[in-house]
Amino acid sequence: MRVLPLIATGLLVTAISPAAASIAAAQQAVRVHDIQGTTRVSPLDGQRVSGVTGVVTGVRAAGSARGFWFQDPQPDADPRTSEGLFVHTEEQTPQVAVGDAVAVTGTVAEHYPTSGDQTPENTPNQSVTQLTGATWQVSGTGAILPEVLTEDAVPVEHAPADGAIDSRELEPQRFALDFYESREAMVLRVDDARVVGPTDEYRSLWITSKPAQNANERGGTTYTGYADANAGRLKVESLLADEFPSAAVGDRLRGSTSGPLDYSSFGGYVLEAGQLGSHVPGGLRPETTRAQQDDELAVATYNVENLDPADEQAKFDRLAQGVVGNLAAPDVLALEEVQDNTGATDDGVVAADETLRRFTDAIAAEGGPRYQWRQIDPGNNADGGEPGGNIRVAFLFNPARVSFVDRPGGDATTPVEPVADGDRAALTVSPGRIDPANPAWTDSRKPLAGELLFHGRPVFVVANHFSSKGGDQPLHGRFQPPARSSEQQRTEQAKAVRGFVDQALAVDPQASVVVAGDLNDYGFSPALAPLTEAMTAPADALPPVERYSYVYEGNSQQLDHILLTGPHTADYDIVHVNAEFPDQISDHDPQVVRLRAAE
Repeated sequence: MRVLPLIATGLLVTAISPAAASIAAAQQAVRVHDIQGTTRVSPLDGQRVSGVTGVVTGVRAAGSARGFWFQDPQPDADPRTSEGLFVHTEEQTPQVAVGDAVAVTGTVAEHYPTSGDQTPENTPNQSVTQLTGATWQVSGTGAILPEVLTEDAVPVEHAPADGAIDSRELEPQRFALDFYESREAMVLRVDDARVVGPTDEYRSLWITSKPAQNANERGGTTYTGYADANAGRLKVESLLADEFPSAAVGDRLRGSTSGPLDYSSFGGYVLEAGQLGSHVPGGLRPETTRAQQDDELAVATYNVENLDPADEQAKFDRLAQGVVGNLAAPDVLALEEVQDNTGATDDGVVAADETLRRFTDAIAAEGGPRYQWRQIDPGNNADGGEPGGNIRVAFLFNPARVSFVDRPGGDATTPVEPVADGDRAALTVSPGRIDPANPAWTDSRKPLAGELLFHGRPVFVVANHFSSKGGDQPLHGRFQPPARSSEQQRTEQAKAVRGFVDQALAVDPQASVVVAGDLNDYGFSPALAPLTEAMTAPADALPPVERYSYVYEGNSQQLDHILLTGPHTADYDIVHVNAEFPDQISDHDPQVVRLRAAE
């Protein structure tokens, strides 16, 4: 009688034939770097592998994507091949611990993280190589020394510009995304890391391994152009049950922060920390701008992030404190994301008088002016944003300092136009919407123009909230350079507002026009060129690293703008009160310009 050889598969022992034994022996020779390969997609994708050895470096014990990371302590000599791998146990908590030496059997799979209505087939995200349907044996203990990300470790160049980069051979010495991919699931460490993106509600923050890279004065890393995505940025989440630090930009994680490198649809590469440096606050405080002088007109813009009466009073109060204390009570405020009186309830209500009344009451209660408001109700669910919320732009103004010129007839569909009024320009309706029937504004907020008088001089203010970047491919994705499809609509929107500005200047070449708001794009973006080429951008007087009003995925960036025409001097200030802090009341920082008529 022949005795069949025994092969251990997980915790089971199975008798197999000699032929199967030889196949199993070949499979057992597979190492982690063989599975990872030299591209983003495993050469063994879909195959069953057995006895893959390594040491457990992290355990994800919660959520629907539970599992563990393990790493081969005996790397090969190829810098392109990662020595780490994730074992996906779905909703089962794996019974392993960090330091366990394991031999794993499972099926190689490429998991594409998705968000929203994406599918694995159409997502722009990169994949994570992993083992599924896995069993394993623990044979002892071991240890893995993390690779330290020094300031010069990650290449500055972001990614190859080859379109789909899934099957492209990695060049980790040249490209940042290739560097991270070649370390997928391996243990990395950053020492004394500076925080460049504040803690969010999901227990994550952003650090940088390149502290000098486009550093701004407040400790962030500024996105200054498409050619420089700031390769040192890295997202950090925690595998620890301990409390996660509530960190602001400029804070530090003193000591070592280390763990296996994962990839997520929310931010790309993420350090799943099994060790967190101690939180050291950097002392960052919200800024306060100076008050305008008697002969200065102060115009500000502020995205108040879906403000509606269902919000707690604390939100209204903190926004009001910002207007009065941090913004020094500007004469005119262009507001974005003012929702209707019932907020996200999709009930056909479009009026926002209760929202604006609560906000102006809160400002007065903080010792600010008794602001009045002007706005135009949109068509129901016609302007994008949260369904049912009917967000819109609106003006607040201080009647003790400026006069709003009310010209009747403005509604959701009537366009406003500049016309001659003697030797000056005036508006046909005030407030009025710019070209509201233009397809550029489909499912997007229509800009609101208002005519005001300051010391007898007319000033035309345009409040804007251009369409979002939704649908653009991410910086960290598998398509490089990423497609920015949303730019097309913002380009047309910029052209429409430019048409209004050109009309005003055709009537009066000295007309003072202020275009303000959340334009949802960068000062260097070609989408805004129709406006930035024709108007003065006072932000351009700042160093490029200081031009930001928003922090996204660790990049400080400029989405909010004030643009000008007219004969005046301008004193401009981005007032950083929100975007850099974990307890932000809005995700945008306001900004203000103080205009003084030229002599």
